[in-house]
Amino acid sequence: MSPDLRDRWAEALLSARSAPFTGALAEEPDPLPPRTPPDRLPPDPLPLDPLPYAENLLARWAEPQRRYHTTAHLTAVLDHIDTLAAHAGEPDLVRLAAWFHDAVYLPERSENEERSARLAERALTEAGLPAGAVAEVARLVRLTVTHAPGESDGNGAVLCDADLAILAAEPERYAAYTGAVREEYGFVPDDAFRAGRAGVLRQLLALPRLFHTPHGRRNWEERARRNMTEELETLG
Repeated sequence: MSPDLRDRWAEALLSARSAPFTGALAEEPDPLPPRTPPDRLPPDPLPLDPLPYAENLLARWAEPQRRYHTTAHLTAVLDHIDTLAAHAGEPDLVRLAAWFHDAVYLPERSENEERSARLAERALTEAGLPAGAVAEVARLVRLTVTHAPGESDGNGAVLCDADLAILAAEPERYAAYTGAVREEYGFVPDDAFRAGRAGVLRQLLALPRLFHTPHGRRNWEERARRNMTEELETLG
């Protein structure tokens, strides 16, 4: 059984808070200040409790308008990140990005990823993450608009592959996924939904590759393309 989601959040946040961020967005260290005598050092600040952040995010993931983008999806993405973690430079930042990537989700709006990224910037800054790490998490959240990481973007490849892994699900689970997506867009008439969904599938199938990690290409690419091709045929 997977660990409780609250524990997974706390572990990722505390690890990311204590680890130096070494990516391209990391800031140059300031010159060392004059040494303060030990008897004049202020006490270490108490670490912020990660639990309230987890509760806020879990409440968002449990909102009533969600059918696919639920805590089950969050758990699946985190599980896939664990599988792919060796391909990420900062896997805990990727895990934090997973928590935020659909934290703001209203199906009728098109700016969910941007609003989710801004939420990450506010919350993680308050939670004590270094500025470079906050910027990296927000970048990863915004990357889920296109799911097109660069060739050397290990963090992005892991998040995008984990998010799209559902496309390679077994037929029964894939059918449940497509049904849940349709429910989220229940306000859209059938003809319009079918046309829009078909457009999304054609766009994905036209990509030279859906998955960017070796594991994703080896284990998910072929099955995902087969699932989407079959779905496209049912849409007419």
